[in-house]
Amino acid sequence: MPAFHSFESKLQKNRRFTERLADDINRTAGSFGFFLLNAAAFIFWIIMNTGQIPGLPVIDPYPFTFLTMLVSLEAIFLAIFVLMSQNRQAAIDSLREEIHLQVNQIAEREITKTLSLIHEIHQKVVSPKSSDPQLEHMLKTLDTTQIEQQLEKELGPSPLVISDLFNRLEKRIFPWQTSSK
Repeated sequence: MPAFHSFESKLQKNRRFTERLADDINRTAGSFGFFLLNAAAFIFWIIMNTGQIPGLPVIDPYPFTFLTMLVSLEAIFLAIFVLMSQNRQAAIDSLREEIHLQVNQIAEREITKTLSLIHEIHQKVVSPKSSDPQLEHMLKTLDTTQIEQQLEKELGPSPLVISDLFNRLEKRIFPWQTSSK
């Protein structure tokens, strides 16, 4: 049996620095330890800033405006890192779907050829004059361009994408990293 190679693991190895960083931050932020750390920090902040710890000054009195700002900034940055990882995963999923499509098209051609050969054998051995419209339709090569055009019509125009601008900016900021795209 031939060995199979995971294209996903290959893509994982070829991630850019920023993609690895986003994945690492997501892995850390998505852990129960991170939740406990945040909960402990928030509880400490609130207790400290209500004046319940002698010797520590109140630096952010109720309604804890500075804490609210810090939590908001944390949420913004975590959301950006989650989106970065989701975009990369979407690219992997898109590649996976393309591979499935290619394999399915090869399988369709092979099945059509097999069906054609069986039909020829049937005509020579059993009945040379039998006609089956459904079989005749199945023996025709599948034209995927019609399916593709219909899907494009149903999906409508592509949205404007500005990610190319950010990719160029990222390459200028981190010129040493190799792009896997």
